[in-house]
Amino acid sequence: MNDVEAEISALAIRLIESARSKRLRLAVAESCTGGLVGGAITRVPGSSDVFDRGYITYSNTAKIDSLGVDPDLIAEFGAVSEEVAQEMAIGALSASLTDVAVSITGIAGPGGSEHKPAGLVWFGLATSSASFETLEKNYGDVGRDNVRQASVKQALDLLLSGVDGS
Repeated sequence: MNDVEAEISALAIRLIESARSKRLRLAVAESCTGGLVGGAITRVPGSSDVFDRGYITYSNTAKIDSLGVDPDLIAEFGAVSEEVAQEMAIGALSASLTDVAVSITGIAGPGGSEHKPAGLVWFGLATSSASFETLEKNYGDVGRDNVRQASVKQALDLLLSGVDGS
């Protein structure tokens, strides 16, 4: 296990322990990470106490159909945007009836554009107490695997802050 994997594992354990102590349930909505956040959580024994479900919504159609993201938002702002990240988190929260949900949408690379370069990732956090948060990260064109790992770590951090703030 490399250093980043060890950090991710430690974060997942802390997240599960904190959510369990507060009797909170979690959901994730992932695009560019393709299920890695849910995988990091469920890798920990006992995660079923707190983890309800994960949505892998890689396509725009999946974001619309599974999470209720407004297609007009995708058309206007693009799938990798603050608006879509927020809608994804809210959709995951309401569709799963959980307490805290996080979303990730980004460009892991290669590719991207001048306005949306490889390494650009948007996160959303929604809680049952009606708090919403978005976060933009630009990891740079550091390679697909590195962007995805950094995104998993950030998503777990956000989930933990949502649990601790609930």
